[in-house]
Amino acid sequence: MKIVVQKFGGTSVSTKERRERVVSKVIGAIKEGYSPIVVVSAMGRKGEPYATDTLLSLVDCNFKDSNKQAQDLLMCCGEFISSVVMSNELFNNGVNAVPLTGGQAGIITDDVFSDAKHKEVNSKELIRLVENGKVPVVTGFQGITESGYFTTLGRGGSDTSAAILGAAVNAERIEIYTDVDGIMTADPRIVKEASLIDVISYTEVFQLADQGAKVVHPRAVDIAMKHNIPLLIKNTMSECKGTLININGDINHPKIITGITYLNDRIQVKISANSNIGNPKYKDILGLLATNKISLDLINIFPDQQVFTIGADKKEDLKNILDAIQIKYTLKEECSQIAVVGTRMTGIPGVIANIIQALNDNNIEVLQTADSNMTIWCLVNTKDVHEALNALHKVFELA
Repeated sequence: MKIVVQKFGGTSVSTKERRERVVSKVIGAIKEGYSPIVVVSAMGRKGEPYATDTLLSLVDCNFKDSNKQAQDLLMCCGEFISSVVMSNELFNNGVNAVPLTGGQAGIITDDVFSDAKHKEVNSKELIRLVENGKVPVVTGFQGITESGYFTTLGRGGSDTSAAILGAAVNAERIEIYTDVDGIMTADPRIVKEASLIDVISYTEVFQLADQGAKVVHPRAVDIAMKHNIPLLIKNTMSECKGTLININGDINHPKIITGITYLNDRIQVKISANSNIGNPKYKDILGLLATNKISLDLINIFPDQQVFTIGADKKEDLKNILDAIQIKYTLKEECSQIAVVGTRMTGIPGVIANIIQALNDNNIEVLQTADSNMTIWCLVNTKDVHEALNALHKVFELA
């Protein structure tokens, strides 16, 4: 028995026409000899009647903030509807589909409502249904606690549900259907020459997703990587071959760079040792920020200063902490963090030199850099980010 998990996002199931395309994908898998398990998101996006954000607008913010368990129950409703409606579409096309909640599919989570983590999966019922020739249609984004309370898995949770179930049933692959053709070399809205990446490694796509590319959730990639299950990103509305994510990527790929992505709303923080002479808290800054759950990026520590970036949403928290311990600092706002990703850059000289040269040639100021074995980051002014992405895409010939 060859099982394939097929996840369809909210836009894929939002209309009758699109649900018919979903049916064709499921039937296509059956004809190829696979036993599908379908995972669905709530239908549509904000403003549409059954979308999660629309449902959340029915209750007050104060109530949601003070009662996460009730919020999760409400947030699950969109997937309930989507699962039953999609099962109906499949049934009308000769497929014996069975709608299931995440809990009925066996996903047991902790009780951190609105951002739960799965603890285990009891796949017995899923396997029984598949062995009996039925197609489970599982609500994505959700599970159940050991006490029986509905939980949600955080944003991108339907991708995570698909990966969790794929690992539990040892699926041949996990297919993530969305409204784009796959993973691109850069954001096609910014870089017109961006091209489809045919094959990419888990580690590369994890870096791209973590640094701003939103095609697949990083948690789903992490789960698939740990269980070595291929992920296939495809477009529900086309026959494009999509992007395959596996352990090795494309070993025959001739280019050292796989893709480029970016994050806006970054703030660069500089803390000078000379400006804080006599303050014993200077050496404790990183630990103090970690204790207060402020995530740092592009961390550069020098004898005379500490430099790092934070998200703009943490600006006031950072200021309150540093002011409280009388640390002097400077902030540079409206920055963007560009990530150049590729596993083949390891050991290749001149990569960062080419990046800096390309940006200098376009009069783009480089505020800070950092690197790892497979990623080079550059901090630039947000006003320059579009030009920077196009310049780097061109210099590495990613079209």
